[in-house]
Amino acid sequence: MEQIFKRTHMCGVLNENNIDEQVVINGWIQKRRNLGGLIFCDVRDKTGIVQVVFNDQIPQELFEKADRLRSEYVVGIKGTVKERESKNPDLPTGSIEIFADDLMIYSAADTPPIYIKDDDNVDDNLRLKYRYLDLRKHQMQQNLTFRHNLTKLARDYFDSQGFTEVETPMLIKSTPEGARDYLVPSRVNPGAFYALPQSPQMFKQLLMVAGTDRYMQIVKCFRDEDLRADRQPEFTQIDLEMSFVDQDDVIAVQEGFLKKVFKDLMNIELDTPFPRIPYDEAMERYGSDKPDTRFGFELKKLNDLVTSCDFKVFTDALAAGGDVRGICIDGGAASYTRKKIDKLTEAVKSYGAKGMVWIKVEDDKISSSVNKFFSPEALREIADVFDAKAGDLILIVSDKKQVVFDSLGFLRRHIAGELGLLDDNKYQLLWVVDFPLFEYDEETGEYHAKHHPFTSPNPEDLEFLESDPGRVKAQAYDIVLNGVELGGGSIRIHDRALQERMFGVLGLSPQEIDEKFGFLVEAFKYGAPPHGGLAYGLDRLVMLLTHQSSIREVIAFPKNQAAQCMVSEAPGCVDQEQLDELGIAVTAAKEEEAHQ
Repeated sequence: MEQIFKRTHMCGVLNENNIDEQVVINGWIQKRRNLGGLIFCDVRDKTGIVQVVFNDQIPQELFEKADRLRSEYVVGIKGTVKERESKNPDLPTGSIEIFADDLMIYSAADTPPIYIKDDDNVDDNLRLKYRYLDLRKHQMQQNLTFRHNLTKLARDYFDSQGFTEVETPMLIKSTPEGARDYLVPSRVNPGAFYALPQSPQMFKQLLMVAGTDRYMQIVKCFRDEDLRADRQPEFTQIDLEMSFVDQDDVIAVQEGFLKKVFKDLMNIELDTPFPRIPYDEAMERYGSDKPDTRFGFELKKLNDLVTSCDFKVFTDALAAGGDVRGICIDGGAASYTRKKIDKLTEAVKSYGAKGMVWIKVEDDKISSSVNKFFSPEALREIADVFDAKAGDLILIVSDKKQVVFDSLGFLRRHIAGELGLLDDNKYQLLWVVDFPLFEYDEETGEYHAKHHPFTSPNPEDLEFLESDPGRVKAQAYDIVLNGVELGGGSIRIHDRALQERMFGVLGLSPQEIDEKFGFLVEAFKYGAPPHGGLAYGLDRLVMLLTHQSSIREVIAFPKNQAAQCMVSEAPGCVDQEQLDELGIAVTAAKEEEAHQ
């Protein structure tokens, strides 16, 4: 077997300081060009590309060997660094090249099914099928390196703050966390199932009961839910919990972490403390509990102006307890034709809205989709609420309050994107605080915990816990970056009497409490410290800081939209013997066979 050339330098780090040095590099051939007496090769590793030259002064055998090189051959090269005559300013190593005097071909390569370059414009499923080739791209290697640097920084920072990293189980009992569990059958306990954790929530609270004081973990979590750009069936959290703290303590530690992330990894100095926006204000102003504040277009309430109007859509919404609200798009009248507005109207219908009203402010008049129901003076009054000027476009939705918020929250960010107002190099971090403790289900008439049943209420709202649950605010907080939730957490209930009251409002019987949360409730009997925590979505954080459009770009081997691993072809069928061992019959497959 041939020896390996012992590398002295990575390809992308060579520069003019290395001129006249003897170097050894290893990597992949990006491309090869034979110009007769000269063969040029671009050699690539995870740090970048460097040009290598084989000239006619080397032995003929070596020159012929170089002529056999093709894209993606894996090679080792020895040579001397020289200043490049024709410099390439677009390449970090573009001022130098290596004149080769030895070559080893470690392995040949077939023509790859995808191009190994950042702007390949290849179908996503093809990229995921050949992910090991896709990962050779410079951008993908940069993403993985950034993720590595972020996780290392997280461990170092939280260690400096007194946190202990503790691993929690991957095989747990199925517990209610808001999404479907991934279930794992137990062979040694026939008919019983483990669940993969949606988060380590209960175990990290048990660690506080255990006296760990400050816990952190970079941990895999699993949720069986529909996929989208920032959601995968398996994802990674930076999970944290702290004892003897209040909300301000938790927030202060997290702001220190994020300040260090931006400074050390991106050379950006963040101002702290970050703004804090109460949940109700966030919804009223932005229509979202994760507001993007890089641009305006804030929501305005129009209820008082349209109470007595002749437009039945508005008055019916108000009569049903709903709202009439709108946003004003600066200069939007020219950008949005009737056809474009019709597309926006169709888009908001997916959020439950039945339609949308538009008003265009012009120099000498105001035009509108509801001209026959409103006088010019009435339209001007509406425009004045937004301080609208000539050229502005007002969009109005009327419906149930949540439908209005969802519709306008979508519209303001969607339109900002279309108008180029979402600057990825502008970072607006903020906290959303004072969330409702409960959500009301209109269909069942019951209250559900907005976060989880161990979230502590604000002390000043305790008197309303049973009498008016919808009024109670939680000691819960989300950290938001540019309209995306990076993480969230809460102060937990540690008082047994208060926990019983919380379960009572949720209508849980003693049997349900024992089945769902029994081991945690039992642990709290033996002394639980005041505690609270937070969990970041690591994938989402890396995605935003590397300016990627999907978390798939920052995960080495992600799933596709159908939750499949295109490399390993998971999920797959298992043989009957394995099913028999587990006592499982796959009825869906049998039904499918019966229909064929």
